[in-house]
Amino acid sequence: MAEGAKLIEGADLAVSFQELLKKIVGMIEKAHKSRFRLQIFRLALKDSTSLVEDIKYLNDKLDQPREEIEKLIQEKKAGNVLVRKSRKIHFWKFLVKCLSFNSRGENNKMVRDLKETLKEVREILKTMSKDNSHHVITCSPPQNTDIVIGMEEPWLRLKMEVLKGGASTLELTGLPGSGKTTLARKLCSDDQVKGKFMNHILFVTFSKTPNFKVIVESLFQSYGKVPEFHSDEEAAKGLALLLSKISGSPILLVLDDVWPSSEALIQNFEFQIPDYKILVTSRVTFPTIKSQIHLKPLRYEDALTLFRHVALAKDNGSDIPSENLVEEVVRSCKGLPLAIKVIARSLCQQPEETWQKMVKLWSQGHSILDSNSNLLNFLQGSLSVLEGEPIIRECFKDLGLFPEDQKIPATALIDMWAELYKLDDDGKEAMNIINKLVSLNLANLLVTRKVESDIFSNYSNHFIMQHDLLRELAIYQSNQEPFERRRRLMVDINENNPQWRLEEQQPGIAARMLSILFKWCVKQKQQPAIARTLSISTDEVFTSDWGNTQLAEIEALILNVQTKHYSLPKSIEKMRNLKVLICTNYCFHPALLENFELLDSLSSLKRIRMEKIFLPSLGKLKNLQKLSLYMCDTSEAFGNCKIPISDALPILVELNIDYCRDMVELPSGLCDMKTLRKLSISNCHKFSKLPQEIGRLENLERLRLNSCTDLGGIPESIGWLSRLRFLDISNCISLRDLPESIGNLKNMEKLYMTGCSRCELPDSVINLEHLKSVTCDEETAASWEFFKPMLINLNIEVPHVEVNLNWLLGD
Repeated sequence: MAEGAKLIEGADLAVSFQELLKKIVGMIEKAHKSRFRLQIFRLALKDSTSLVEDIKYLNDKLDQPREEIEKLIQEKKAGNVLVRKSRKIHFWKFLVKCLSFNSRGENNKMVRDLKETLKEVREILKTMSKDNSHHVITCSPPQNTDIVIGMEEPWLRLKMEVLKGGASTLELTGLPGSGKTTLARKLCSDDQVKGKFMNHILFVTFSKTPNFKVIVESLFQSYGKVPEFHSDEEAAKGLALLLSKISGSPILLVLDDVWPSSEALIQNFEFQIPDYKILVTSRVTFPTIKSQIHLKPLRYEDALTLFRHVALAKDNGSDIPSENLVEEVVRSCKGLPLAIKVIARSLCQQPEETWQKMVKLWSQGHSILDSNSNLLNFLQGSLSVLEGEPIIRECFKDLGLFPEDQKIPATALIDMWAELYKLDDDGKEAMNIINKLVSLNLANLLVTRKVESDIFSNYSNHFIMQHDLLRELAIYQSNQEPFERRRRLMVDINENNPQWRLEEQQPGIAARMLSILFKWCVKQKQQPAIARTLSISTDEVFTSDWGNTQLAEIEALILNVQTKHYSLPKSIEKMRNLKVLICTNYCFHPALLENFELLDSLSSLKRIRMEKIFLPSLGKLKNLQKLSLYMCDTSEAFGNCKIPISDALPILVELNIDYCRDMVELPSGLCDMKTLRKLSISNCHKFSKLPQEIGRLENLERLRLNSCTDLGGIPESIGWLSRLRFLDISNCISLRDLPESIGNLKNMEKLYMTGCSRCELPDSVINLEHLKSVTCDEETAASWEFFKPMLINLNIEVPHVEVNLNWLLGD
């Protein structure tokens, strides 16, 4: 049966069309070897002028990559020229004459293949011709033959929500290819659901630009005469009238594959009708829909079952691959149902050698997306939701700069995006982008510990996770940019790739190991690389020799290390535009960072974030504005600093120290840092005292001492901090009282002191005339109530206490 005859809705239609288009272009490229054969192809395409135009329309409609269709159009134009030169020769007579020279040869076979492929494209166009309004309406339950292995829990919940009484709107959301439409179709085919809703199950497949009037007219068609609507308002009234006529029976309306731009359109279908259910499926999470079911990747056991069902069920006695081979393939699919089905179909009834070849490619760093264009095309299409959002699209690609299966700190992204995309320093714009990616199911947000405040907006408890295939898609997207405009450079140096300079890999995601850009830029007399971001991942087999690599334009350097020692390369001195350095050690114990003094020469370096690093003695980072240390060993840097810390960091604006177990006290020289505006010391459980001279930080605006469980007191000099507006002493359980001088903080606006029930309030708090908010526990709230009549602007908040003792962990 022809490929086109097998087409189904949605993703299968898109990928099948794109495969046929690539097949045609492949034939043309092969024909270039023979001028005679190429003339035949050009004439064939010229004779199919209307078909080529329809193909272009369909390609745009499906939002598919334009590279192949542009090649096809160029060949059609070449065919026009050839025909003008042979104006007196009828095309088909010419074709028959050409084929008569070699009726059984390769030319004959290729032309037959071309005609058959064009025929299949015509079948797709015929299918789409029924879709003039850019959506599909069916008023009987769609036939569902797909299985839902591993989705039993969301399936039962979905079915229960639909079968219970009352009117409601429910959303089914998840990763692209996670099985949303499969479950929706199964729901419509379920006997119990059909028994309840009878003939009133309506299924609407949305598009990027749905036409509400045409949708309503199509719904009317199922029940008789179709009125003509001249506006959406008329259509809405007509839909209300239609539903009221059939409201004596339960109604189920499925709105499938709703795009972000159509969220408001959903409201046009909502009416207060008894037992009227609306099911919305979308890769986007709509906050206006309260009832939601999120589809997650399949567990390994379920993924294995699904893969076997698709790949091995049709085996006709051929060799069945070994169990280990099957398991390796399934692991590479990362639990995504679409990936499992696509890869399984491609391997079904293939010899074991084919399986082995594919697994070998994956083990060498190639991605599953390299070996299956259907899956790649579908996932690339999922990024269409980012059209018109260039910054968000770039931020999505940046997620590929971090290691697989690791949590990405939101603070690292905030630092990087503030410099690369000029976002605000507080991270609010960056978090809006992260939340956008989460709502589009392109990333997941993990909050390890909920706190009452985030007064620095540093989001130190926020981490981003991403499905492995989406990460590979981000990398693929980065590597598809034109060479001269490639923004990201990703290098993996490990025991499988021990050298900085490697041979060029085949095009695809494997090129992330060492992109073509590096092979080019390590040559002698090369031009400087223009990439703005460099990510290096390395284990014990690392090199600090970057050869002749020129990286003058790099603005953000991300070092992902798994080693006890790491030496910064000498070449880093040449990064004159480096603004952000993010160094993360993924081993359990801190790694020793050597050659740290090389950073002193970087005049543009503004932000450094270190995680699990044994920080060496500081040199002079004369332009550093923000230093963030997470789970680092700071004894050498702060205890044995060769020069005063105020000289080492002369213009530092923000200092964040989190989960540093060796932190006992700050160096007294820190109090001479006149530019410091934000100081955060959190989860440092050995930290016992602040410098007595803390009041000399005359420009300090925000002081955070969250979860410093050994902190026994606050110096009286804190009253000198005339610019201090935010103070957080939450979970400082050893704190007995606040100093009397606290009342001198005339500009204090917010105070956070949850978990400080033993802390006594001095009478001087009555002088905090600008204090707007105090967040505390119930016992402390009672103490503040005594002063509230004098503090007329004060709002006392007692947050819900979450039982979570993670902040107590430590030595």
